[in-house]
Amino acid sequence: MPMLEGPLDGDGLRIGIVVARFNEFVTRALLEGARRGLAETGLRDFDRTEVWVPGAVEIPLLGQALLGRDDCDAVIGLGCVIRGDTAHFDYVCKAVTEGCTRVALDAGKPFIFGVLTVDRPEQALERAGDGPDNKGFEAALAAVEMARLNALVRRPRGDRA
Repeated sequence: MPMLEGPLDGDGLRIGIVVARFNEFVTRALLEGARRGLAETGLRDFDRTEVWVPGAVEIPLLGQALLGRDDCDAVIGLGCVIRGDTAHFDYVCKAVTEGCTRVALDAGKPFIFGVLTVDRPEQALERAGDGPDNKGFEAALAAVEMARLNALVRRPRGDRA
């Protein structure tokens, strides 16, 4: 059986990014990281669609809308859920996680989970800082790799390079 790998080549791909506005002080930094990551793979700015939603729970719905389009190869969901004093954190984390997973499986296209789930704001800022450790940056690379792999695996065997 051949070993398939997804190259980090974003040229010609179309990627959607759904960003939660809640905790924007973190999500904006994640978005900047994702933009940098996509640019490093060669994805052109006009092949990237960005959609802002109110909070993390709303990410799957707009991700589903993007993945349902023929001109979208993958979606990155970016959000930040910070634990508070109530069980709300658990419900939000469960809803966004299950929603993104279901959308990806239903669409048959990658939905990269870039939602931080942290106990404190400081933890979120550490994961959204400048540089390659930015989780938005990492999500961008994963989106390109998975879009390429998804296309490769779905090709008829004789068409694989």
